Amino acid sequence: MANIYDIRRYGTFAFMAVAILLAACFLAVSNSIVGDLASQERQRMELWAEATKSIIGTSAEDVGNEAQSQQYINFLLHIIEDNRSIPVILADDKGDIILHRNFDLPEPLDSLNPLYISERNAEFLSKKLKSLASQKQNIIPIEIGDGITQHLYYQDSRLLQRLNYFPYVQMLIMVVFVSVVYFAVMSTKKAEQNKVWVGLSKETAHQLGTPISSLMAWMELLEQMDVGAEVVEEMNKDVVRLSTIASRFGKIGSKPKMETTDADVVVQSAVSYMKTRISQRIKLVYVLPPAVELPLKAQLSDSLFQWVLENLIKNAVDAMDADGAITVVAGRDERAGRIFIEVTDTGKGLPKKRFKTIFKPGYTTKKRGWGLGLALAKRIVEQYHGGRIFVKWSEPDRGTTFRIELPSL
Repeated sequence: MANIYDIRRYGTFAFMAVAILLAACFLAVSNSIVGDLASQERQRMELWAEATKSIIGTSAEDVGNEAQSQQYINFLLHIIEDNRSIPVILADDKGDIILHRNFDLPEPLDSLNPLYISERNAEFLSKKLKSLASQKQNIIPIEIGDGITQHLYYQDSRLLQRLNYFPYVQMLIMVVFVSVVYFAVMSTKKAEQNKVWVGLSKETAHQLGTPISSLMAWMELLEQMDVGAEVVEEMNKDVVRLSTIASRFGKIGSKPKMETTDADVVVQSAVSYMKTRISQRIKLVYVLPPAVELPLKAQLSDSLFQWVLENLIKNAVDAMDADGAITVVAGRDERAGRIFIEVTDTGKGLPKKRFKTIFKPGYTTKKRGWGLGLALAKRIVEQYHGGRIFVKWSEPDRGTTFRIELPSL
């Protein structure tokens, strides 16, 4: 059971690696398509530039006669007029704009004088020209002759601009979709786990009920048989404890009765109970909070919260090789408005990567453990008491500190 979370973690890494690889392939294909389209637009602009150059330099003698010359010029004009998608500016060496097409100008063109450029449009086109001039790859020089050179500046068409963003938008949609599916599956899985928890707990309580009732009857019989009073008293304590444990299991899945309680008293009771049930070679100490912090009032289910503390102490005992020290500290964090309980041991410690895994159902480092104790503790603290439980500190071969925080009253 201890390796299931390692396998799941490696599986998650593998899934992420595959997802990243697929995303990289998708982006590569999209960029290739965008590159091909950009190359085609470049060719169109080179043709546009060649048409412009030909119009300026064409005469009737070059073509053969005036009629053929006019047809040729009309053909070149058709090439120029056919560009309805690529924004373009034609300028001379001085940077004066000769022609512009396909820009969303701040003011509409004058239909009676389309060559007229208003001040606002001129300012807009001037800024656009400077921007395009800084992009060296989108400039085509046109050699007119006699040392005259014009420059064709163009930017990507709207279609190409949208295609540049398309793969990222599609990836975002994919991420959102996968996230929604993931959380839906996890929510369903968690609901199923809760049903299993509740069913297992209530069945355990039911199965313990009959033998506990029988043990109680035997205790009464032992008292009548004049068995040593101290022996009977200690045995009776454990029978009562069994009854309490069965009651705790029965409360899992049902909202427990919460009462305003002094957490200090509950902690002392749990520590006192565990002291007589662990090895004498292990020193269990409860450090009393300062008098100014008392009482540590909180809404608690006494029996369930004691269960949490006993679990933490038992885990601390199991983490040590027969001897060591366990220190329990309680107090109040005034700034956070919470009370806290810390359980520190001098045991084997944990690596940081296990700080959250140890609270997963089924995770255990014990040969015979079920990996349910800390999972139950987390459920009781967080779902029933509105607090949180976490590993505050741990180092291999030095020890571990668990911390519980609860809303203070």
